[in-house]
Amino acid sequence: MTKFIIVDDDEKEILHVSSLIHEVTKDAIILKFSKVTSELKKEIMNIDEHKVYVLDIELANKMSGISIAKMIRNADWESEIIFITNHDKMFESAHRNVNEVFDFIEKFHDFDKRFKKDLRAILKRNFDNKMFIYKANNNVDFKIYYRLILYIYRDTEERKLVIVTTTNEYKLNMPIKEIPQYLDDRFVQCHRSCIVNKDHIQVKNYKEGYFILDNGLKVYMLSKMNKKLMDK
Repeated sequence: MTKFIIVDDDEKEILHVSSLIHEVTKDAIILKFSKVTSELKKEIMNIDEHKVYVLDIELANKMSGISIAKMIRNADWESEIIFITNHDKMFESAHRNVNEVFDFIEKFHDFDKRFKKDLRAILKRNFDNKMFIYKANNNVDFKIYYRLILYIYRDTEERKLVIVTTTNEYKLNMPIKEIPQYLDDRFVQCHRSCIVNKDHIQVKNYKEGYFILDNGLKVYMLSKMNKKLMDK
């Protein structure tokens, strides 16, 4: 079930956009706003849910659709943003000021067809927004999307747990036996000192004790003792 957030100061447009969403997906959750409210800000800050924002670029109040989109991107890089407007001259400004916009659509230029086409393309994507969330003793919050985690291992020299992602490494003061409670079933213990995200595994070699990830990285932490779990 996908959550849609419409921000437009024209009630008729809100109703029209809502009807188009329901034509494409019957079980959509739709929240409607004519301006920025505390409820809208709360939704923007809730990054645990993947959303589709439909923003009118030109609003009657001081806050424009572009400003709202900047607020979204400051907190959330995963949700989709579709800009709608009466004037195509606004597209350049929106494109220049906001990153990762799915589309810009003129309200009076084949709007229904383009909008529904966009929705179908968005809904075909595999939304995966589950996160590893942990507050360390130094009050540093770790929030990492599960899908970005490659594997997790125990560094015996530093005596830290290392979370290896597609772009970075994060070190935690946590025993490896405690971390499974923060993960979902895509993660499997492949070695007494290693937990791997099965979605990223390309090759498993139990004889030589290694696995190869989809980025080409070979990791020598695969135990025959964990073969049943790994091959489920």
